[in-house]
Amino acid sequence: MNSEKFKTRIDLLDIIRGFAIVSIMLLHNIEHFDVYFFPEDLPSLIKSLDKVIWDSMFFMFGGKSYAIFALMFGVTFAIQLTNQENKGKSFRGRFAWRMFLLLGFGILNSAFFQGDILAIYAVVGLLLIPLSKMNEKAILITASFLMLLPFEWWNLFYAIQNASEQINDPTSWTYFAKMMEYIPEKSFVNTAWGNLTNGKIAVLMWNWENGRFFTILALFLFGYVLGKRNLFQWTDASKRFWRKTLLIALSASVPLLLIQHNLNTLIESDIIRRSVTTIETAWTNFALMVIIVSSLTLLFQIKNVGKKLMYFSAFGKMSLSNYILQSMIGSAIYYGWGLAMYQYTGATYGIFIGLVSVLIIGKLCVLWSKNFKQGPFETLWHKATWIKINE
Repeated sequence: MNSEKFKTRIDLLDIIRGFAIVSIMLLHNIEHFDVYFFPEDLPSLIKSLDKVIWDSMFFMFGGKSYAIFALMFGVTFAIQLTNQENKGKSFRGRFAWRMFLLLGFGILNSAFFQGDILAIYAVVGLLLIPLSKMNEKAILITASFLMLLPFEWWNLFYAIQNASEQINDPTSWTYFAKMMEYIPEKSFVNTAWGNLTNGKIAVLMWNWENGRFFTILALFLFGYVLGKRNLFQWTDASKRFWRKTLLIALSASVPLLLIQHNLNTLIESDIIRRSVTTIETAWTNFALMVIIVSSLTLLFQIKNVGKKLMYFSAFGKMSLSNYILQSMIGSAIYYGWGLAMYQYTGATYGIFIGLVSVLIIGKLCVLWSKNFKQGPFETLWHKATWIKINE
């Protein structure tokens, strides 16, 4: 592999990561960083725009951005593991330590934003250590099985046997409702404590209820295989792979979206529909995520388009720092300890704030990259990962 191809591959990965982090920023802003409060006194035109923006953003990025992030996590692990193996070194022990460090970053981020995903990635990521020792076929079978959401099929089996049973609100909703006991407060300490206790339980419960623990690990494994196969390096084989993958994902997304749109009329039983919705949503999001990744990969190879996509590269090189930074900024903007803007903004104002934040953070990324190789948290993570241990 020559240096130019290697550079191109890394640029592409940074672009995909950057695209994911930017879309995550925008989504978090329209939902006020998990504070689902909708002001009633907004002009009717703004309310109409709010609905259009909300529906459009979640259709395009809801459930897909996090999936891209998870896929890239697996790709990165494959690259790091391969690089160390090529040097004759073991990486799995270091990776376990690296996940412990990521958990620390996740706890820090959770103090600002309860919806943090880093802590979950850190714990689930440990499973890559044993699973990556399997052969590729076994890994793909395992990932596919996980993507089926096996536990939810058990729930569906129960639901079919008890189709008339009344269902309660998901358990996570009880904890999310308690947010308003501390989010409006002017005390950052109380907000951080609430996020780290009640908020963390809410997020963990929500991820379990929606099958995210299964899909996250599945995406880690799919990403690992993509990384091992060097499919982000542009060759004739990778070109055929991504074109074929895009066509398959497009073909799968059409019936999945039609089913999703008509589930309320197709299934009368609430308890059955809940499980089917959970499964169907995960599959639809996966198909749409694949479309996004495939499209970005193919478009990057078009010279003029590729140059424009490089805008996202700066975000991707500092994805960890940007993820934590957007939580800090978002918390300060929307929570009570800061400006408490959740009270006054809907999706329209939220997307505007999000776009301004993206532009500012993008400028900061470019300025930082002129003087430093990595972002601040990336540098800390790297140095701590490779800290020398006296033997």
